[in-house]
Amino acid sequence: MSDTYKMQAADDFSKARGKALLSKIQNFMNTDKDKLLSFNDVKEILQPKNETYKGMQVVPINLIVGSEGRYRDFNKYFLPKSEHLRSRWERVDVAHLKDIILPPIQLYEIGGVYFVRDGNHRVSVARAQGIGAIDAEVVSLSSEVKIKPGMTTDELRGAVIEYEKKLFYEKTNFGKLTDCYDLDFSVPGRYDVIYNHILVHKYYLNENSNIEIEFSDALVSWYNNVYDPIIEIIRDERLYYNFPDRTPSDLYVWIAKHWDFLKKKYGVNYSIADAAMDFSRKYGRKPSNVFDYIILFFSKLFRRKK
Repeated sequence: MSDTYKMQAADDFSKARGKALLSKIQNFMNTDKDKLLSFNDVKEILQPKNETYKGMQVVPINLIVGSEGRYRDFNKYFLPKSEHLRSRWERVDVAHLKDIILPPIQLYEIGGVYFVRDGNHRVSVARAQGIGAIDAEVVSLSSEVKIKPGMTTDELRGAVIEYEKKLFYEKTNFGKLTDCYDLDFSVPGRYDVIYNHILVHKYYLNENSNIEIEFSDALVSWYNNVYDPIIEIIRDERLYYNFPDRTPSDLYVWIAKHWDFLKKKYGVNYSIADAAMDFSRKYGRKPSNVFDYIILFFSKLFRRKK
């Protein structure tokens, strides 16, 4: 009887490996679609403020979307990606086939989904066997952003950026005050940087005023006198071409920081236009082929004709 269970477990693992290979082939053009989420990567993106022990729960298997330490060993369906997992996987499967009750797994919950702290093989076997839920000891981490099963890390990062943008626009009334709705970034955390830029601008305005400047007035002043002129330089000089996958607002943050550095080095009269071009020359992508040089040539030609 024992050999029968072992043979069945060996067959189950082979089938699971076959499905993992098929999934890898189906997603070879976008490998992120096949990856199990890393809990540490997700935590870095979401930046949870606190955690709470939730105790024992029955958790739906399909809401377990990642792992703390073994995310490289399984794909997004918790199918085993390597033959070296066979021995332990089969032992867990044999226990399942014999109806042996195993200890509860340990999970983190964040954004409405779960990540394995301990028990990756048990989750993998449970999914392979079509089990709908599993007993788990859960620690919950706070997050305002919800994670959907099947999300990639990039999609999650995009959801966080969208959430931050929504909060920023609501908190500052930015869109109505400036009529600008394309303050967009490629990484989280930038809206806090912008908010601090406005506060610093407000501080300097207050130094030359007998009354306290309203935040809304400081925001409009910052937009008209700091942000928009830099964005205009970025667009006129097509600096975004040298920074693929970055937005003009990304470049604003970097150039503003670089400008501050250059003013401290060369004096307060150092121009923002020179700072922008200096930043692009030092840190922008350099032409790497004929096509790049052609685009660069016509870009410069167009600027001279303006």
